[in-house]
Amino acid sequence: MTSDKLNPHQWVKEHADYLYAYARARINDEEHARDLVQETFLAALEKVKTFEGRSSERTWLTAILRNKIVDVYRKKSSGLVNIEVKQAEEEQADFFDSEYGHWNSGPAPRPFGIDNYDPLASKEFNSILMKCMQKLPALWLSVFTMKHMDDEATDRICAELKLTPSNFWVIIHRAKLNLRACLQKNWI
Repeated sequence: MTSDKLNPHQWVKEHADYLYAYARARINDEEHARDLVQETFLAALEKVKTFEGRSSERTWLTAILRNKIVDVYRKKSSGLVNIEVKQAEEEQADFFDSEYGHWNSGPAPRPFGIDNYDPLASKEFNSILMKCMQKLPALWLSVFTMKHMDDEATDRICAELKLTPSNFWVIIHRAKLNLRACLQKNWI
């Protein structure tokens, strides 16, 4: 599909719900997610002549939206003070084995207690997870979302958000600890 085969008149009908769900899962603000989808359509209209057809229309629109979401993450994280790595390592010594980085037995996550059931498929679990994610600081949410929802490479996340690798790992561990505690409190 090249730019002459794109059909902007059908974008809202064919892609708006998908793009909104994609944005909503990454941005914890319904209105902002809607705005990002609209901005995506406008940006795509401006770039319609540059579409080379190497991907589907939806994939192309999603890539534009993803870049807009990363801009939001970058904006939210700018000006935030870098975390003291030394302090964070000391805090995490109670939770993780210093040699291998695995959980210590005491604070290790407890099983969810659900046999043969995928909690990620549960609407209730997803709702609680999203609420727990909303409680994370903006930078932590950005890092966690990019790493675990978008499967971005660590190097790219560090470059996009201007983080050192040490800060990245501290943030991701703190985000996981907070999410684990929130899920244990509200789900189990």
